[in-house]
Amino acid sequence: MASKALFKGKSASAATAKNEAGGIAYALSAKEALAQIACTGCFNNTFYATAKDQLEKVKGLTSKCDPEFLGKLAIYSREKGFLKDMPAFLVATLAGRAAEAFKRGATKEGEDINAILWETFPRVIDNGKMLKNFVQIIRSGETGRKSLGTGPQRLIKAWFDAKDDQGLFFQSVGNDPSIGDVVKLARPRPMTLSRAAMYAYFIGKDVGKFDGKDFITSASLPETVAHFESFKKEPHGEPPKVPFELLEGLPLTLDQWKQLALRQSWGSLRQRLNTFSRKGVFGKEGAWDTETVKAVAEKLRDREAIRKAKAMPYQIMITYLNMGPEIPRQVIDALQDAMEIATENVPVIDGPVVVMPDISGSMHSPITGQRINPKTGKVEMHTSKVRCVDVAALVAASFLRTNPHAMVIPFEDKALTNVRLNPRDTVMTNAEKLRSLPCGGTNCSAALRAVNEFGVRPALCVYVSDNESWLDSPRYGGWGGSKTETLREWEIVKRRAPDAKLVCMDVQPYETTQAPSRNDILNVGGFSDQVFDVMAAFVSGKSGSWLDVIEATE
Repeated sequence: MASKALFKGKSASAATAKNEAGGIAYALSAKEALAQIACTGCFNNTFYATAKDQLEKVKGLTSKCDPEFLGKLAIYSREKGFLKDMPAFLVATLAGRAAEAFKRGATKEGEDINAILWETFPRVIDNGKMLKNFVQIIRSGETGRKSLGTGPQRLIKAWFDAKDDQGLFFQSVGNDPSIGDVVKLARPRPMTLSRAAMYAYFIGKDVGKFDGKDFITSASLPETVAHFESFKKEPHGEPPKVPFELLEGLPLTLDQWKQLALRQSWGSLRQRLNTFSRKGVFGKEGAWDTETVKAVAEKLRDREAIRKAKAMPYQIMITYLNMGPEIPRQVIDALQDAMEIATENVPVIDGPVVVMPDISGSMHSPITGQRINPKTGKVEMHTSKVRCVDVAALVAASFLRTNPHAMVIPFEDKALTNVRLNPRDTVMTNAEKLRSLPCGGTNCSAALRAVNEFGVRPALCVYVSDNESWLDSPRYGGWGGSKTETLREWEIVKRRAPDAKLVCMDVQPYETTQAPSRNDILNVGGFSDQVFDVMAAFVSGKSGSWLDVIEATE
């Protein structure tokens, strides 16, 4: 018999990779890694990787995944993760893969991919911004082609045909590319005179031809567009009901600004509170316009409006952190109420809960990454003022709100076990306490070690981290048979609490984890509240992994 000492099997729990910080870790499967990037990546620089690195990783991972999974992931990333660039990239990848299949004569394969593409496209490319993202990505050549070609042109034409004139006009905001650029590239065929005039309007033509007859663009525009053009020349009376971006540069009166504020959608209102304040919509300290302030506050805390807006808790935090001192207290309180509503689907767990937010140095980078100015080569921090640590604090505070006996253990190079939070405080208040804690290196196992030192028998432990642990690597700079310290500590927890489950919520687009996925460990990525639903399904046994949830997408 061969020597067992020499030819023993490799431990299933041995670390298989290095993470971006250089510590030992477990490599995610291609599908897991792509899902992680698709729900957290924004093609910007992160603390440990560049935007170019991220793009190359995505391209490599998509080549290892089947078209059906790519379609499902694109839909999930858009509808549940609420991202923009990543789902558009996945759809563009499908278009490129279909074209490549036809080019090499694999007609059946190309037709199958096209069938998936036609189901995926309208659910992902669901507004003008997404359409422009798709066109820009296609033209970059990063997904296999630099021109639209027949397939994407047909998809875009169908997108145009599905919109009525007003809806199309509302989706036309923005440039680089503009909606006019898309019209020139896709060449959609107008079915009515008003649509022909709109296409001419978008590309800057004063005259055109429809059904064999000449027309003057300005005289043939739909009523909404004609009203807007007239208002631009003489901005009197009620502003036309068009996107805010088309009106904000016009010389409006105070009454007109108030009308605009009161008819904004929930998301648009949230984003523009400071703008409306500067324009005098709320009045000023000691002389508030109580009627307007009350109406705005009621809309901000409207449950149905929040649901319809698909508001992510971190977006509400962005607004809260950026509100100027001149914003009325009633509006600030309404925004805190909105946060309570946006986080109320955090699962209530039957048993002890431990939440472990990472507050280390890398977590103080922007949640959506850093953008490099191509002209200066310098980092621009304007992608988001919300940092990864803010999201971690927000998740921890949300869990404490619905699970008031939860233990919150922030960690950096050590666990901070003396942090006291009041579950009766608002989510925003507790998140502020956590996000303000001092930071250091990253030692994920420190939090679980504290759980073991306290002798807790948890039903659920939740990490919120970028998973880039390195201080606790037993063999820094290498692996080969070693477990991560996080997994070692978790196995000690399991001896004491056999039914316990661990959730590793990752908020950055990396490809490794500190604890590999299995029936008691869930790895999930993202920073939308959909992550809470995935956690709830895992804890209840309705799903075994995050991939199960994505694969269930129709």
